[in-house]
Amino acid sequence: MDVDIWAWVGGTQRELHEAGNTGLAMALGDVPGQALEGRYAQLDVVAPAVAQHAESLGQPWLELFARYWHLLGRVGDRANGAVALEDAASLVEFAQRDDVRDCPAAPGAVEVLAMAQANTDGPGFAGTRLAALGAALDGVGPDSLAFSGLATQYVLALIDAGQAGEAVAYAEAAVERLRGAGREAGWELGAASARALLGAGRADDALAALDASAGLKPDDPVAKGRREALLRSLVLATLGRTEEAVDALPDLDVVGDHPREWVEWGRTVRLLASSGSIANTWQLGRILRQWITYFETIGGHRARFELALTAGHLAVARQGLWQARLLALYAEGVLADLTSTEGLAERVAELRAAVERASELPAPGPTDELVAYFDAADGRTADPERWVGWLWPLSGTDLEATRRHTTTLGFLGYAATGADLYWKTLAEDADPAQAGEEDISYLTGLLIEAGQDERVEELAARLPAAAGHLARARLHRARERWEETAAEAEAAVAAEPSLEGRRLWSGAVQQLGDNAKAAEIIRPLLDSGEGEEEDVWRLIVLSTAVEDWATVRVAAAKLGMPIEPGEGPIEEEWHLIRTILPAPDGSQREVLAVRTGPATARLAIPQPRGMEYNAGDVVVIDPRPLEPIPEDPKERESFVVPFAGVTMLRPGGYTSWFFDGAAPSEEEWTEFNEVLAERGWPMWVYSDENYRVTHPATGEQLPGVFGWIAIPPGSRPAELDAVLDDVTEQWSHPLAWLDLAREVGIEAERHERISKEYGL
Repeated sequence: MDVDIWAWVGGTQRELHEAGNTGLAMALGDVPGQALEGRYAQLDVVAPAVAQHAESLGQPWLELFARYWHLLGRVGDRANGAVALEDAASLVEFAQRDDVRDCPAAPGAVEVLAMAQANTDGPGFAGTRLAALGAALDGVGPDSLAFSGLATQYVLALIDAGQAGEAVAYAEAAVERLRGAGREAGWELGAASARALLGAGRADDALAALDASAGLKPDDPVAKGRREALLRSLVLATLGRTEEAVDALPDLDVVGDHPREWVEWGRTVRLLASSGSIANTWQLGRILRQWITYFETIGGHRARFELALTAGHLAVARQGLWQARLLALYAEGVLADLTSTEGLAERVAELRAAVERASELPAPGPTDELVAYFDAADGRTADPERWVGWLWPLSGTDLEATRRHTTTLGFLGYAATGADLYWKTLAEDADPAQAGEEDISYLTGLLIEAGQDERVEELAARLPAAAGHLARARLHRARERWEETAAEAEAAVAAEPSLEGRRLWSGAVQQLGDNAKAAEIIRPLLDSGEGEEEDVWRLIVLSTAVEDWATVRVAAAKLGMPIEPGEGPIEEEWHLIRTILPAPDGSQREVLAVRTGPATARLAIPQPRGMEYNAGDVVVIDPRPLEPIPEDPKERESFVVPFAGVTMLRPGGYTSWFFDGAAPSEEEWTEFNEVLAERGWPMWVYSDENYRVTHPATGEQLPGVFGWIAIPPGSRPAELDAVLDDVTEQWSHPLAWLDLAREVGIEAERHERISKEYGL
């Protein structure tokens, strides 16, 4: 991107503000932060919305900017591969349009396409990446902000092309070109140089390069710490400096949410585990298998291959030979999805040879007693990976062993293998109609997890009516086909009433928006006593949503909850809670509220305009706490329990008004709060201690404060304006409430002047 890009963004935001597109202007400024800070739930909603709005406004540069950052959030930390290729190629094509190519962000399109290709199959796309990146670099100089990012990708493409030496030379030349232009290389380019040196067999120089890059400014400051530590650990492990490498290695909980780091982390752990410095456990194997599954979903084919081999060799080291065999077979299957496969078949063969050289762990007892040994094992300390190996000879011949073996396979991430074995036992070698309910349930679950939907349909067709409908309902629920789920579950209940059938039916109907019917379906479980506590709570939530207070009272009594006697709405004052509610940008907001009943809460905090809820609104909550209650009594005293909001029950009709300005004295602020509290007008400060405004006379930075005040439907905006005017009249610095002043038509010019003079 050109050096003027951020100036352009600022100017575009001002233009949008002036044109009345305030929401779009705010979203535009936040999109880069969403991409870099990992706020992907917001990014995946906001960025496409900004791009679509920009298209409707005829602003292609703005559209490119939003699409670029959205893609960067996908192909960067989330490491999207094949699933992002089409979108990335489309962005490159868009950036080449006559009305877009001069946009400072245009070169970034080539960068994100190269990243998507690298995520898919780095070596396979190496030549394509080098050609496209080279052409893009021909069009930008080192004075452009795009240069460092493009050069970094060029270095990485050279490494993938097997040209580590050339990558080292190119990185050094790029750094010199930047220095000649009076600019400093970014940390990412320095790290790429270190990777090139490592690939060239110069690990000592790689460590020196990494040290030299430590002070460089990163393009992605949020990720730099963990990425630098991980690369340092890999280099140190390569040098045999094991203790230092272990100290540098980021913990699993640090890298666990960042797929871009997974392959390198696995590679480093394999090096360290061989020395005994890192615990090589079945839990590690399970996590690596989960990571492989993630890369299946986003088309990270090279990552799948590398992780499969890493996990396979680690499995051999802990004598989990069955898993190593499956991983070798898996890696071999990935070859069909790769363009460049040179040397890969040989690496798979090396893994298989390692398996053959290793010895199986002896079983803990006689073969015919292994099921009993399995059942007697302590679930907290037992090693499921070992049990899969020990039970394998019995699987498919002994039903009890098969059940335990296949479900454990599913737990460890090998649902397809478990499903195949279980299917053969129940559906090929026997009549599934004669199988027990538990076995059918387990088999259906494995088939669904393995994505073997056709087998579920075949199984359902061979089962008695009730069981067949139930199997289909489970499948439809897993695929979020709610109408089909409801129909099949209803048919299952009609054929043979069951607890699971009613739960599936009620849940699907609720998803379809009919809370009253969902409650009606689940109500018989309360009347018959067949239902469990979770069913009673579910009935409370559903009945609350449709304001069936009689049922809520009956269900609450079933749980022993003390509810005041009476009829109609339950509106008590219980305790303060945190209500987790959705925001329009895809994120979630935490709003303080007062719990007023088993499944209701009244929001206490004013919300900004544009939210679908506000102070005074009564919402339905899911009564299951989202966080455990602290065991420590002192922590429990200050702990406010969080609950998920379900739906709006009764709007309070409050309207929020924004205020902004220099922070008053403590006495002035106390009076301000008291005056509002006396009138029952909730207020909440949204600014933090870092918020500053500018003194209009001296230019001094002053502590600032901004927030929202909500007034009920019985109060007029003019009343709030008068109260604010009166309570702030003697303040050293004026407070501004511009939107309110415009609404009531009183002194709007004064508030505009305050906003401008103080830089609000």
